[in-house]
Amino acid sequence: MPRRTASLLSVLSTCALLLAGCANPSTGSAEDDPTKPVTLRFWHGWAEKNEVKAINDSIARFEELHPHIRVKAIGNVTDATVNQALRAGGDDAPDVVSSFTTDNVGQYCSSGMWVDLDPFMKKTGLDKHRVFPTALLDYTSYRGEQCALPLLADAFGLYYNKDAFKEVGIERPPRTMSELKRDAAKLTRRAKGGGYERVGFMPNFRLYENSPERLFAQWGPSYFDKRGKARLAEEPAAREFFATQRELIRRQGGYGPLERFRTSFGDEMSSQNAFLTGKLAMHLDGEWRGRSLKDAPFAWGTAPLPVPDDRPETYGRGFLTGTVVGIAHSSTHQNAAWELVKFLTSDTDQVVAFANAIHNVPSTKAALASPELDSDPAFRTFLRIAGNRYSSALPASINGGQYVASLQDFGYAVESGRVPDLGKGLRELDEQIDADNLQAQN
Repeated sequence: MPRRTASLLSVLSTCALLLAGCANPSTGSAEDDPTKPVTLRFWHGWAEKNEVKAINDSIARFEELHPHIRVKAIGNVTDATVNQALRAGGDDAPDVVSSFTTDNVGQYCSSGMWVDLDPFMKKTGLDKHRVFPTALLDYTSYRGEQCALPLLADAFGLYYNKDAFKEVGIERPPRTMSELKRDAAKLTRRAKGGGYERVGFMPNFRLYENSPERLFAQWGPSYFDKRGKARLAEEPAAREFFATQRELIRRQGGYGPLERFRTSFGDEMSSQNAFLTGKLAMHLDGEWRGRSLKDAPFAWGTAPLPVPDDRPETYGRGFLTGTVVGIAHSSTHQNAAWELVKFLTSDTDQVVAFANAIHNVPSTKAALASPELDSDPAFRTFLRIAGNRYSSALPASINGGQYVASLQDFGYAVESGRVPDLGKGLRELDEQIDADNLQAQN
């Protein structure tokens, strides 16, 4: 299932809950005996019928291996609800928690609401560096504290319409940004009335999964320096990224016409999705999209997103995110809770079965290499992206996704022509990010 970009309101409300209530979080303990009978409370965000079944099947497998541990799962729970419960503590609070919002890991770790998992891994002999890809460890930790582990991942790549490619004589998907700009223009088909029948690649940031950080990942940017200060104005990749996006807009008719066409698209998760209806020839999206394209009226394929022309060796990379899971600081059954977290995140057979069930990317090195994974070639493109050494995730921040929301707002201003001086705009963006981080620390 897609991990949709959180709205600014959602991010800020989560921030407020965490920062206002975590100075003295309810304290649990890791003194419990994990071999004694216990019932754990596991709160998660999955809600679709097939996803809930996959979670329940996972719990059944765990309980078969640990007959003394029962797990009571509650689904469709938001981060805000979880954090309210963790602040309150008590018998009804969860022991194990999961979140789709990797942006908030920095807050989970720094606030103390999710416990540091390194002592549990050391105690039970789990070597995280041998088990998990580096990029996934990066987005589940903050300043050296591993308060979460990855529970499946999402990788972003390129979906393309093979019939449209054949129609205009393009033999393969683009691998560089220059090829993307050329192919996008060639695939764009204007309507007689001045609008569009089809756009080669819609660059506008408000489209579905087109949040700026996902395409920006193809440049491998550094958001912060060693002191934690924002450095986008010093990052040549930032100027290259926005220049590329502006050129994509220009070559396909300009921001205004493209934005008008975008507003005519159907809902992302409906049968009127713009790629499914042929209005987009190429589209940035995650691995889950393939399931909804099984009955598409055209031939389609998947590939990694293109990379900058001067970095061809990085082709195959992509943006990574995913679900994270941890143990509540208020839990009095932390050793038993660790047994559940360890099973869900590191047992190869379990990770593969769960990945196949909900069509997400597995989050361990062994599972990524498993022959038992879904053999669909379109899906395997995303497995390769997840395993690519250049693929990256967003760095954790003390105020969660606030800097991502600031980048998104800046992207909207850039694409619409409201940032005439890109260098000045980036400096102001850095200042805003630093000011927000400083406020979160006080």
